[in-house]
Amino acid sequence: MKSNITKVTSHISHNEALIFERSQTGRIGYRLPPLDVDEFPIDDLIPKEFQCDNDLEGLPEVSEVDVIRHFTRMSTWNYSIDLGMYPLGSCTMKYNSRLNEKVARIPGFANLHPLASENDAQGALQVIYELQEHLAEITGLPGISLQPAAGAHGEMTGVMIIRAFIDARDGQAASAQRRTMLIPDSAHGTNPASAHLSGFSVKTIRSTPEGLTDLAHLRELCVGGHVAGLMLTNPNTLGLFEKNIQEICRIVHDAGGLVYMDGANMNALVGVARPGDMGVDVIHLNLHKTFSTPHGGGGPGCGPCCCTKELEPFLPVPRIVRSRSVSEGAPSEAAAKSDTYKLDFNYPQSIGRVKAFFGNYGMMLRALAYIQTHGNDGLREATEAAVLNARYIAQGLAGDYEKPFDADPMHEVVFTDKRQTRKGVHTLDIAKRLIDYGFHPMTIYFPLIVSGAMLIEPTESVGHQELDQFIEAMSSIAREAIEDPELVLNAPHSTRIGRLDEAAAARKPVLRWKPKQAATTAQT
Repeated sequence: MKSNITKVTSHISHNEALIFERSQTGRIGYRLPPLDVDEFPIDDLIPKEFQCDNDLEGLPEVSEVDVIRHFTRMSTWNYSIDLGMYPLGSCTMKYNSRLNEKVARIPGFANLHPLASENDAQGALQVIYELQEHLAEITGLPGISLQPAAGAHGEMTGVMIIRAFIDARDGQAASAQRRTMLIPDSAHGTNPASAHLSGFSVKTIRSTPEGLTDLAHLRELCVGGHVAGLMLTNPNTLGLFEKNIQEICRIVHDAGGLVYMDGANMNALVGVARPGDMGVDVIHLNLHKTFSTPHGGGGPGCGPCCCTKELEPFLPVPRIVRSRSVSEGAPSEAAAKSDTYKLDFNYPQSIGRVKAFFGNYGMMLRALAYIQTHGNDGLREATEAAVLNARYIAQGLAGDYEKPFDADPMHEVVFTDKRQTRKGVHTLDIAKRLIDYGFHPMTIYFPLIVSGAMLIEPTESVGHQELDQFIEAMSSIAREAIEDPELVLNAPHSTRIGRLDEAAAARKPVLRWKPKQAATTAQT
């Protein structure tokens, strides 16, 4: 495999010119028909202050075929979930069925105006309500809002609900003393950010050598009456299930706090275990991860917030409620036909609206299609396959990479670069070399508590053959790191621009193209 990969560069090593750089004076991609209306002075049509005064100087002059070929060429260079595996740990980049996309594009849903009246939006409101019912059953938590637009947004909503509940329960004076949020050291980085934005200070809980929450340290931090809650990911970001979850919840509850669970890793639990049954008070879900839509490119997403009956009055408004005008004994079909769905704002303890209108509705359609096409058995099967795939990779790479924890992983597994660093090869080098083998790199250097971490999550979307190919690629890189480390250190070799200086790109980004002449003058 190595000999083939290292030679594939000769005909694709050139850079594609920017569309501005492809410009040739006088080229056009259109021809307008002769004007068939009377001409008027431009000042009579558009006020002077709104007129462009540079004659669109700097726009590229290109033909239609230039534009088509330029953007089509670049589109073929993109890696996507449709081309291959995304082993991003903690991100759950699973394949999204085309059926889900088709449902999201049904004209009556896709073209519905957000300001449509309740009467004109009954179908959309029913979709939201039914999805809420499914997610409540899946999590074991009856209260739910689909408003939050992403995972971090849903997590902050959950923390805001915790604060509102404690303020109402204890009163403003007493609750002002309860402003500490406990967060394990293996948590997602957004957890402390959400806590701080919601007015809490953060204390970190240590992990045990086994990679689990340290119960003794948790008990120590819960003393004093200052703890508002715990933000816990389960399975945690090390890919391990917190087997003491019920004891963890009991400790926090006894201290007067609430337990928020980061649901980013629910792909390991759906259909198998319910957070509400574990003692969790509030959780967010990532519909754009666990329930089908890969979340690349920054969105849109959907991060519903689910909670206990006790916390339900504090959920964002409006809430979608269903009402029936027939008696309980009526046949189900007749009852369904009489259902009406309304927007209910009558929740005086609510934290208020957290997203315009009702959230990112397209994500909800995809999620509902995903749930209904899988059914109870299918959802459980997907979870079991995701866990099995991760354990298959854990076993397959155990001889090539250091595995910091002995416990069987759930849906993702973490390795380190400890064996490879003897030859000067580090995690970043391994990830870059993996590109040459046709795979998107795994998550690197996270979780932060594992030095040189490589976090791999195959999801249930990957079959046996592709798992073997991934394992073979990673094993080959491990051998190269020992036998020919320079090959790995200089990777990737198959891309058009080689290895980027990522630190410089982040600190000195070039966000706007400038003509060479203008750029030269500016530098001078």
